[in-house]
Amino acid sequence: MKLAKWHMGMGRKLKAWRDERGTAAVMFALITPVLVGGAGFAVETSFDYVSQSHLQSAADAAAYAAALEHMGGSTSDVISAAASQQATSNGWSSATGGITVHTPSSSGPNAGQANAVEVQLTQTVPRFFTAYFSSSPVVLRARSVAISQTAADACILALNKTASQAAQFQGNSAVTLTGCDVMSNSIANDAINVWGSARMTADCAMAAGGIQNKAGMTLSGCPAAITQAPRVGDPFAGLATPAAGTPRTIPNGNGNGTTTLLPGAYTSGMSLSGNVVLSPGVYYVSGGNFSVTANANVSGSGVTIYLAAGAQVLMRGNASVNMAAPTSGTYSGILFFGARNGSGDNTFNGDASSHLTGDLYFPSENVSYLGNFSGTNGCTQIVADTVQWSGSTTVAVDCSAQGMTAIPARQAIKIVE
Repeated sequence: MKLAKWHMGMGRKLKAWRDERGTAAVMFALITPVLVGGAGFAVETSFDYVSQSHLQSAADAAAYAAALEHMGGSTSDVISAAASQQATSNGWSSATGGITVHTPSSSGPNAGQANAVEVQLTQTVPRFFTAYFSSSPVVLRARSVAISQTAADACILALNKTASQAAQFQGNSAVTLTGCDVMSNSIANDAINVWGSARMTADCAMAAGGIQNKAGMTLSGCPAAITQAPRVGDPFAGLATPAAGTPRTIPNGNGNGTTTLLPGAYTSGMSLSGNVVLSPGVYYVSGGNFSVTANANVSGSGVTIYLAAGAQVLMRGNASVNMAAPTSGTYSGILFFGARNGSGDNTFNGDASSHLTGDLYFPSENVSYLGNFSGTNGCTQIVADTVQWSGSTTVAVDCSAQGMTAIPARQAIKIVE
């Protein structure tokens, strides 16, 4: 009897155990897809998060590279190519993504800012678990904006990208650049060269290539000359070529008494002697040089001299030249403007009473600065293909009161969005 009861009890327990096991199996079967699905979603979400982080890093690197090229005055094609190369180097693939570069930035707080470069990247990533629910691709997006910031300005900028001694200080010159730098875009190992008995004092000297100091270079604003620096763009690249204007000629008898000239087109050059006063305006010089002969006394305020291809500047050492650029308008701050397709050498010389106030801009020509003078408050700035300096003078950077534009030198790139 007891044995029979024991068997009955055990049977009930076995039945209950089987029922519980069956229930557990059913519950496990129901829960397993949820668990697997949750794990799949977690893995896929983590994958997308990591991919998004990598894409953002690629966008930041691309924006930085694009801003460097933009700062150096490169074309939009070169800027876009640099951005694409850096994005690719940082894991982005053009095979499954796209890239858009805006200069300036097209949206956000820096929209329209001239020194802002925006890069937008897209990247298609595969679906895993979620492919059971959707066949549409997952497209990740990243955006980055970089801006260039000027830390210091230049008084002298040599634009040539390869020339040896693109900015050279030589002879017995003594040049003091107060509050500004010397900058050379050349990659030559002697892109800036100070030699002979020359003395050159500046805040800093910077070159895309190397710098050689065989004389007396003194730097007060940086611990040492900066080599392998990013190039600086032409600050006047957008300046329009002036119209020729009304035809003019130098009157006969120039050199006797005082001659007053009017702005316009001088198609046989301008050879100035004696006492000459230049009225305000743009002088378009072609067919000959702008020359100032020995012992001449030339003055003019609000003047811009444009030299067409084939025309150069030639000033004699014992001439007295006092000229100042306009302080407003299209050519504000521009005293001399050489043609972009010009070639040759432009020589600026004068006695100690001479003053050239304004920018000497010769984007494809050399400037030889021989005089022992500078403009009002030291406001003579040179932007030229190459610069050869043999004179002794003091030049300052804060020339805003003379209507002159600051020339960027030391610059930094910052990711801002």
